[in-house]
Amino acid sequence: MQNKMEKILMPVATKLGNNVVLRSLRDGFLIITPLIIVTSFFLLIGNFPIPGWSEFWTGILGSHWSEWFSSVSNSVFSFTGLLGCFGISYAYGKNRGLQAVNASAVAIISFLILTPTSVTVGKQTVSAVQTLYLGPNGIFLGIFIALISVELYHFALKRHWTIKMPDGVPPAVSQSFDALLPSALVILVFFLIRIVFSLTSFDTVYNFIYTMLQAPLKNVGNSLPSVLLYNFLASLLWCFGINGPTITNSVWSPIFFVLTQDNLQAFQKHLPLPHIFTQPFIDIFTTYGGGGSTLSLLIVMLVICKSNRVRQLGKLAIVPGIFGINEPIIFGLPVVLNPIIAIPFIIIPTVNTLISGLVMSWGWVPHTNGVLLPWTTPPIISGWLSTGSWTGSVLQLFEIILGIIIYYPFIKMLDNQYLREEKISSKELDIDFSEV
Repeated sequence: MQNKMEKILMPVATKLGNNVVLRSLRDGFLIITPLIIVTSFFLLIGNFPIPGWSEFWTGILGSHWSEWFSSVSNSVFSFTGLLGCFGISYAYGKNRGLQAVNASAVAIISFLILTPTSVTVGKQTVSAVQTLYLGPNGIFLGIFIALISVELYHFALKRHWTIKMPDGVPPAVSQSFDALLPSALVILVFFLIRIVFSLTSFDTVYNFIYTMLQAPLKNVGNSLPSVLLYNFLASLLWCFGINGPTITNSVWSPIFFVLTQDNLQAFQKHLPLPHIFTQPFIDIFTTYGGGGSTLSLLIVMLVICKSNRVRQLGKLAIVPGIFGINEPIIFGLPVVLNPIIAIPFIIIPTVNTLISGLVMSWGWVPHTNGVLLPWTTPPIISGWLSTGSWTGSVLQLFEIILGIIIYYPFIKMLDNQYLREEKISSKELDIDFSEV
């Protein structure tokens, strides 16, 4: 059965992982993720989940102190659609073998061409761009523009639609002229797209994408079955030595990103948080210690197991495991191609997802606030910071203990197997020495 599963899953996972579009989506979001994490700290400081926090600093620094921090967070969160377009076009251009900077520049221009540039204030219409179009609501538009603009750019270059400069011209000048006609093609296409959509009932491409695609996908992704499938597939792939989230994030990451940004905007405005299933939900309330929620496994290995192999590995892996790094367990125990450990490794993240989703839907634990904490933030601390409530930490502690209970019989079977092997090895060693 294991061989059959490997034959079925490995080609599919490899194909998805090597798909240039999906890989570019993943890499593009990773480009802007450090900016989001850093500015999230400024947002968290401005809205720290401690009663009296705001009043305390207002008394010291004045009523405008929180605006200093929000100006930093808004510099990223109000432009995530535009930044996403930049990151994805850069990654896609690079993966296509293009000058990535040129590809991302023409994608940004294309995004701005399709962005509405007038705002009605009262009875007067003024020239301006609303961050509504540049922020989370523009993420899916940014994805499409990034992919289409780079593909058009690549199409022109592949057919040598370039202006060749004579020998002796500096390379920088030559490269800029090489980009002239491909850039003109991309800009012309998006100019015509804007005109066409202005003649329809949608008026703008933004309205079309948001109505026909982004809103429906958000509803599909913001569901318990969707997130259960995500964690099930990610855990299953890990069992075959494939980095599961690398594959599943290629499909789910854009959806989780939009849902997270929605919660973040609501958190900034002190409004009710609309979504349960965000990226922080996935990172903080479904797996502890990395894929398979192996922090629970490590605790059992250290406290209960008796074989030297398991205990020594537990001692080496516990500190990285607390911070979400579990490669020592994945490949050292191992988890990969180990049918005994594979069962709880897949079951526990799925159970955690189910419990966390239900508990938050019942209102026992607040929804995650959209702040992207570093993935190395330890449990208990991350539960409190991501929800602003001690109940988030209690939920994490409960799920870690539940994971210990589920892992226990499986790791004990493996531990007993290793103990028998160690005893046999020890007896053979004693016989060898006695013969000497």
